[in-house]
Amino acid sequence: MKAISILGSTGSIGTQTLDIVEQHPDRFRVVGLAAGRNVTLLAEQVRQFQPEIVAIQDESKLAELKEAIASLHPQPIITAGQGGVVEVARYGDAESVVTGIVGCAGLLPTLAAIEAGKDIALANKETLIAGAPVVLPLVAKHGTKLLPADSEHSAIFQCLQGVPDGGLRRIILTASGGAFRDLPVEQLAHVTVADALKHPNWSMGQKITIDSATLMNKGLEVIEAHYLFGMDYDAIDIVIHPQSIIHSLIELQDTSVLAQLGWADMRLPLLYALSYPHRLPTQWSPLDLVKAGDLTFREPDHEKYPCMQLAYAAGRAGGAMPAVLNAANEQVVAMFLAQEIQFLDIPRLIEQVCDRFTGQNTAQPNLEDILAADAWARGEAIALQQALTKTSVAV
Repeated sequence: MKAISILGSTGSIGTQTLDIVEQHPDRFRVVGLAAGRNVTLLAEQVRQFQPEIVAIQDESKLAELKEAIASLHPQPIITAGQGGVVEVARYGDAESVVTGIVGCAGLLPTLAAIEAGKDIALANKETLIAGAPVVLPLVAKHGTKLLPADSEHSAIFQCLQGVPDGGLRRIILTASGGAFRDLPVEQLAHVTVADALKHPNWSMGQKITIDSATLMNKGLEVIEAHYLFGMDYDAIDIVIHPQSIIHSLIELQDTSVLAQLGWADMRLPLLYALSYPHRLPTQWSPLDLVKAGDLTFREPDHEKYPCMQLAYAAGRAGGAMPAVLNAANEQVVAMFLAQEIQFLDIPRLIEQVCDRFTGQNTAQPNLEDILAADAWARGEAIALQQALTKTSVAV
């Protein structure tokens, strides 16, 4: 039985991970849970799975959480704030930590888990995108495993099993195309937040759903693939695959192409990250190719999705630039969700932030460099948005 902790337990990744635990009680037990601010759901999870430690990131919710589970015996350790999440990440005998926290907020807890010798089921791509220069050396130092738990990189990882060193020639990331894949580019100026949150295939959190609509999620995945699999950016391609049945592909040196297929269900990559190298039986619906029907592909429209090229450029620049890109994206997506900017302002503001970055951008930035770049980019995005608002009001 594998002991696990889950960061972001009340989000999409966390709830699906707990669904796996519930289906395989003989294989997994929960040691720690950390959530953002959803006390009601977190309390239900604590009562059901009885972790040894629990954290609520929103410190104002600590008293409410304590009251909600006051009748539970034995009581878990209850903590709060960023420090509390870090404590959950490194606590006890958990062998694997699922990182389901959205955004760069997952970086410090992930580093703490690695330093404590935990394997990482990486469902938080931003941690590696922003922090790879720090994360990867730490993984090597402590001999832990960094196992991809999102669908695309899990697909690549699965296809690579048995491929000899030097056998990989190219990575092909598939993209659904998001909410606006069939919308003419001319109409993007008028789309709303509600429009952007209508993903055609996947059920995900708001931030990643917006990233899917801009295809920034795919650009970020290119950077993540570069770090996870050591491939040059010229050897990582993106293809639009509307059906989301093929989750990604690899091309080998002899031009053979291997793909991993399945229904659009995040539980599969999560299960593989937790059970690797084993394959556990499930009661999930198997893929029916006849039911799936046609599998189609098309080249992404770079005019419609400029965020992809911004990500490639940031990845090639290296150093702290991916952290700047990631932080700017997080900030402007939050602004869009708050209806403070328009959809097409997202790539414009991100590009402006990246163009203005002149800070530490060495090949090997340290943690302080990365955190400073992250903070600078968020502040710069806010300043640019405020300037944009003043200009709009003046006009």
